[in-house]
Amino acid sequence: MKIAVTSTGQDITSEVDPRFGRAPYILVVDSDSMDIEVIDNRENANSLKGAGIQAASAVSKKGAQVLLTGHCGPNAFKALKAAGIAVVNGAQGTVSSGVKAYLEGNLKEAEEPGAEGHW
Repeated sequence: MKIAVTSTGQDITSEVDPRFGRAPYILVVDSDSMDIEVIDNRENANSLKGAGIQAASAVSKKGAQVLLTGHCGPNAFKALKAAGIAVVNGAQGTVSSGVKAYLEGNLKEAEEPGAEGHW
């Protein structure tokens, strides 16, 4: 399974970034091999608007089935759900610990956005 995780850095020991659209990086982790692909989201993170939708598009293009983040705003949440990507709010700690918590069933799929827009 491919799990996208918002991140402050480019490896699985980096901290989970609590913001989805404005996280500097999004790591796509293969849960079987723990291999990662890095999405550089820094340019998008500085955009005036639409950061969440652009980040959702990038995550979808990488084939992720799940997104782990701290908070996902309403527009990005709708875009991710439309792409068939489960959203998990409330992830924290390192990217690897977030993936582990999800795989162990300690993080659950969100039924609604975790933050207002432009958080």
